[in-house]
Amino acid sequence: MSQVSIDLDDARRAYVNSLWEKRFKNLTVVPRNIEEQINEKKTVIQRHQELQASVTHTGAAQQNALVKFNAEETNNFASSGAVDRWYGKQDLAHSVVERHQQRLALQPAWHAPWKLMRVISGHNGWVRCVCVDPVDNEWFVTGSNDSTIKIWDLATGRLKLTLMGHVMTVRSLAISTRNPYMFSASEDKMVKCWDLEKNAAIKDFHGHFSGVNSVDVHPTLDIIASAGRDSVVRLWDIRTRQPVMTLAGHKGSINQVKCFPVDPQIVSCSVDATLRMWDIRAGKSSKILTHHSKNVRSLAAHPAEFSLASASTGDVRSWRCQDGQLLTNFHSEDLGIINCLSVNQDGVLFAGTDDGRLAFFDYKTGHNYQQLPTTTITGSLESERGILSGSFDQTGLRLITGESDKSIKIWKQVDNSSPEQHPGLPWDPQIGSQRF
Repeated sequence: MSQVSIDLDDARRAYVNSLWEKRFKNLTVVPRNIEEQINEKKTVIQRHQELQASVTHTGAAQQNALVKFNAEETNNFASSGAVDRWYGKQDLAHSVVERHQQRLALQPAWHAPWKLMRVISGHNGWVRCVCVDPVDNEWFVTGSNDSTIKIWDLATGRLKLTLMGHVMTVRSLAISTRNPYMFSASEDKMVKCWDLEKNAAIKDFHGHFSGVNSVDVHPTLDIIASAGRDSVVRLWDIRTRQPVMTLAGHKGSINQVKCFPVDPQIVSCSVDATLRMWDIRAGKSSKILTHHSKNVRSLAAHPAEFSLASASTGDVRSWRCQDGQLLTNFHSEDLGIINCLSVNQDGVLFAGTDDGRLAFFDYKTGHNYQQLPTTTITGSLESERGILSGSFDQTGLRLITGESDKSIKIWKQVDNSSPEQHPGLPWDPQIGSQRF
């Protein structure tokens, strides 16, 4: 084995250990299903190492076996497209094949159920937005109707910092992975840039004619996208604060905008019941998705494949970003108004409703495997039960929700759960066949 391959193995091992320390160090118990996945990967790595060791002794025959094993395990990982380079061909190919097989079998994967872990109080208004530290997974930030932004420790739930600068409701937050910056959008028509090293606002982005509902950071370029009640998406240069482009086309207020590293680099949803995928080179929409019949309130990008989910009243759907192809209709007819969505790496989609319900879906089949009501806070009104925002942390093992009772709640999967003890809501193949 060459010195170069040894150095690469050491580098990969160091990277994985560092990532594990950052993301999972605050967890006392790793759920059983995650442990099983880790053990499966360890088995594959062990087989790979055994084959590599045998190559040095048995020569060409084992070398051919190793090449064949690598080809099977990586599923022809090498690729040339921008989508493949960013998301990984293995993830895309595996997810497409697996989704097709699950649809044919009409059998959703089992996921551990969720329960309430912690309730956090501190805001004096509805908690409108939640965003988790994308780098170290150590803290999260919330924005509220009380016009403040609060930063919390993820492990303990303690308040670390309160940021003030907006004069109206904070509707959206986004954190950059490339710079120590956080961006906030507010109904005061302003987008602010916060320096997380100085804990102060350093830039204001002026240009919207009405309240700003959403902001997001581009993963690879130094630009941000914002959108709101003036029905346009505005792109801004982070360094100069100058507007780069205005994307017009929606017929109503825009609820959310998402940035992707490859085309379509901007996706937005609106009260006009459409999603638009934008070509930022041409400055116009490349695809308009009109499958929803009502106000599209939320978008969520899958962290491991090039797809996204959208939510309207009683209607959740997933789409392939590459061409806007509809992938799955989720079993969500009874949920009513859905305010927020989030997807984790294990293929769980969370939907938070206006009447205070949490719904969890298998992302690939659309099966709603769990519904539970939020826990009411002592002294809150019955009307203050809406879930307004929600996000998984970087591990996908904790869910943070912001609610209209002014509280923040952290949810986690039930420890030592199993399919026998927690089968979840029943799966009806007849409904599944009609939906697909």
